[in-house]
Amino acid sequence: MNHLVPTDDGDGDDTWRLPQHAHIVVYERDHVAGSEESVAAENDSDSVSNSIDGNNSVSDSVDGSDSDSRGLLTIYDCGAAQQPPSAQLLGTLESVDASAVVDPQPTGRIVKLREEAVLECQRADRYRII
Repeated sequence: MNHLVPTDDGDGDDTWRLPQHAHIVVYERDHVAGSEESVAAENDSDSVSNSIDGNNSVSDSVDGSDSDSRGLLTIYDCGAAQQPPSAQLLGTLESVDASAVVDPQPTGRIVKLREEAVLECQRADRYRII
């Protein structure tokens, strides 16, 4: 489901317009995996040694090569309007260069835009807001 308006610059498949009051809810899977791992580490001394030497699966999957590290971006045209989302995209939000307020959440973050912006797909499942 992607009902976002493509930009007019010819890259309509990879860039979309975001309205001034858009809200992007970013669910990051590595936050959840990290909290599960910390619980396992408390119960298992082997997990602690693996996380110290860097051999745990969470840090290895952050490089983007593992599809399980993908999060979910849910995009709403306006945070105040009670409407269904305009789009849901699997991937990671790499950066926000537009004027926005970013609220950290236990499972990711909420990006509240303060100006019109463009959502750009940089490479497979990696997005940025400019």
